[in-house]
Amino acid sequence: MTVIEDQQTDLGATWTEVGGRSIPAEYGRPERTHRAVRNVVGITEMPYGVVVVRGDDRVEYVDNVVSNAVPEADGEGVYALLLDPQGGIELDMYVYNAGSQLLLFVPPGRAESLAADWREKVFVQDVDIEAASDGFAVFGVHGPQATEKIASVLNDAGAPDGHLTFDRGRMAEIGVTVICTDGLTGEEGYEVVCTTGTSETETGEVSNAERVFDTLLNHGLNAAPFGRQTWETLTLEAGTPLFDTELQGNVPNVLGLRNALDFEKGCYVGQEVVSRVENRGRPSKRLVGLLPEAVPESGAAVFAGDEAVGEVTRATASPSREEPIAFGLVDYEAGGDPDSELTVRVDGEEVPAKITELPFVEGSDRSARLPTY
Repeated sequence: MTVIEDQQTDLGATWTEVGGRSIPAEYGRPERTHRAVRNVVGITEMPYGVVVVRGDDRVEYVDNVVSNAVPEADGEGVYALLLDPQGGIELDMYVYNAGSQLLLFVPPGRAESLAADWREKVFVQDVDIEAASDGFAVFGVHGPQATEKIASVLNDAGAPDGHLTFDRGRMAEIGVTVICTDGLTGEEGYEVVCTTGTSETETGEVSNAERVFDTLLNHGLNAAPFGRQTWETLTLEAGTPLFDTELQGNVPNVLGLRNALDFEKGCYVGQEVVSRVENRGRPSKRLVGLLPEAVPESGAAVFAGDEAVGEVTRATASPSREEPIAFGLVDYEAGGDPDSELTVRVDGEEVPAKITELPFVEGSDRSARLPTY
């Protein structure tokens, strides 16, 4: 369940489940909320699983098993992947060096299994691995005025400057960590992290998460709450592939996911396959933006003439463009020609779908996951 259920309910939240955790789907009028984030700023709860890695060998241990180089300096983070032996993505994560420990933010519902698996593989190294999702609350702040919003409520620190860097400060007298995100919504973004303990107020003990969420919503610059539905439309407009819909099981090169890879570092599971695709210069498929004439379902077939060349991974009616948009994972050649005459199947009918350049919407930032080939 969300760490601030009563507050969310009072705001009119409807609910959905992600990775076994109930989070707000929306607060009503999602298209209006979407535009509020695009034009000003919005606040959302980020349902990450959290893994904490401690011990003298923590950086070396994690660096040896993920696809990107783990930072050694406090205050820095990186986006990384776990790959299977065939180079497919098993998990994506953010790894932050928080001084005496590493904080790993993983997809909802994955922290316990990841921590258990890694603990079984520790031999002589000084490493302690703990699933700690219940101990942290994370709130996303996104929009062209996100920096102003953070500046209006953060004390003892300024807004961090640079993707996946962070600073420590205070909000509502609560210690927080503020991370500069990597632009997944196509807008300036920050994540505010606090512990889920309680603190004393004039009206009694209140959870830290409640106080921080209230501060982000109601103090300083005004902000709108938004839920998972708006998160998905924002990220699709920004050209951001997500774990459940685009990443899981695919080779990173197929997705053009270059920001998660460091080809200079030592061996990790699946590296050989990814490097071979990189050196050959051409993956089998590519992720493209489509403008279909109607909104297809996820998994809908994409055709070039009578030949099936791929499928839709995610689609929506774009509130910003006021037309259907979709991600298509299609054959490399078919996806490389903007003049390809593609169709997608919608309700049993084939409708035209044009390839378009990503992102669908230009905002105040660009997603670091934007496909690059």
